[in-house]
Amino acid sequence: MAKFTANMMDAETGSGNFYEFDGPDDLLDRTPVRVIRHFMEIVDRDLLPKEHIDYELNAAMKNRQIGVITAMGSMMLERGGEIPFLLMISKKA
Repeated sequence: MAKFTANMMDAETGSGNFYEFDGPDDLLDRTPVRVIRHFMEIVDRDLLPKEHIDYELNAAMKNRQIGVITAMGSMMLERGGEIPFLLMISKKA
């Protein structure tokens, strides 16, 4: 298992948070959508255990040179509401 960092910014308010999470050593070799799915499963299960979330991706891309996944989309909360986000995931140095 490897350590990864996710920098997630709320596109509406501009507030942001850094998250550390574990993943398979080859996580960044996978498609951007699968990397995002791995992180969002952790968000749903561990970071927001009392609030089920779903998400919609508008764009997801991988910069192979620097090892960063970038995504834009929206998180949909079970209780209602939508949070637009910008997300960057990389291996923890």
